[in-house]
Amino acid sequence: MRAQRTRGAIAAATGLVLALTVTACGDDGTSSGAEGDGTGEIVFWDNNGGARTDVWNEIIDAFHEEHPDIRVQYVGVPIADVQSKYDAAIQGGADGLPDVGGVSTSYLANLVAQGALDPVDDRLAASGLEDEIIPNMMESVRSTVGDGEEAYSVPTSANQGVIWYRTDLFEESGLEPPTTWENFFAAAEALTDRGNNAFGFTLRGGEGSVAQALDMMYAQSGIDSFWDGDETTVNDPANVEALENYAALYGEVTPEADLNSDFTNMVATFTGGTVGMLQHNLGSYTDHTTAFGEGGVDGLPMPTSGEDGHHTFVSNPVDGLGLFSGSDNKEAAWTFIEFALQHEMNSLWNESAGQIPSHTAVLDDPWIAEAPPTRAAVEALNDENTTIVQLPYYLPDWNDITKSGTEPNFQRLLLGEMTAQEFADDLAEQLNEAQAEWLEQR
Repeated sequence: MRAQRTRGAIAAATGLVLALTVTACGDDGTSSGAEGDGTGEIVFWDNNGGARTDVWNEIIDAFHEEHPDIRVQYVGVPIADVQSKYDAAIQGGADGLPDVGGVSTSYLANLVAQGALDPVDDRLAASGLEDEIIPNMMESVRSTVGDGEEAYSVPTSANQGVIWYRTDLFEESGLEPPTTWENFFAAAEALTDRGNNAFGFTLRGGEGSVAQALDMMYAQSGIDSFWDGDETTVNDPANVEALENYAALYGEVTPEADLNSDFTNMVATFTGGTVGMLQHNLGSYTDHTTAFGEGGVDGLPMPTSGEDGHHTFVSNPVDGLGLFSGSDNKEAAWTFIEFALQHEMNSLWNESAGQIPSHTAVLDDPWIAEAPPTRAAVEALNDENTTIVQLPYYLPDWNDITKSGTEPNFQRLLLGEMTAQEFADDLAEQLNEAQAEWLEQR
């Protein structure tokens, strides 16, 4: 029954994507709107409200000083709720949507399929912004939707999987940093003393667990593509073995409470106890340095998959700003997007978030050199020995498959109620069906 519902949802959403690619117009009228006169009020939805509220308010204050005839109404939406909030607003009609909104490539295809966003290529070309944005971020945005020729958001930042580790605990135990998988697994075991509530690792067994599992799988296996022809490599034997290694950590070198941990719980476990390592992205940098000081914690790119120093990363979602089709003040909304993407503002935002900036000039800013995890991430991404496995964010049901469709199975895997092979095969079946539907409708 679940597979039938999934296939139906994919077919419907894929059809919408294709229709939108041809007509640049959704069926629900969200692509009405108007340019406006470039003044007045616009509404901005921050897609990580709370965590990024302060830095966005700083950017908005600076924008008001430079553009006193435009007022930005800030709305902070918690990251866990943002896709459902967008979906609900779309169903309610264009009046419920913002003029500008934070948009991740993880749900970009879903928004475009519903006709909620304007393509921004012409505006990018006219502003000259496209020449200032890191090319692979623009490529990632374009490849997420349709035929890969149109951009429906302007990238602000990218992320990367990181192994965060307590440098003090490693030094006390004489352990090597987790630059290789051998070092990682050895440290996880050595730092675990369950009787004293000390653990080598904490993982994410609740919401968001599958994304991190994919990070750990491909980084270990070194498999360099998500697809082998039209079939996913998720259940390749090397990935299944890597998944077995990862799942075996639960309950042995991790707290049992990790079974239900989302991002917040996982980070709190790491920062509030005696835990040696966790795997997350650059976005939690501030949490760790606040807890331990910059000298007490460090973050390294995912360990190498072989002795040759080769890194394999899965693509992380690219965050960006979208111009909503129903806006009646698109000229003012675009002015705000341009302002937020300029060098100074993009630098301010990414320094606060600890992420990889989209503006090329920011890569030379002093804070990059002074933030070792971010610097290491940039260097690893630019290394010719690094492989990026592009995840299929273009599949309209990608988020549903990798969240509600699979996260319960990941918990069963951790509890020993499902094997790594069964988990990977189930996920692969859903992905292969989604890919087949998408290819059929192209």
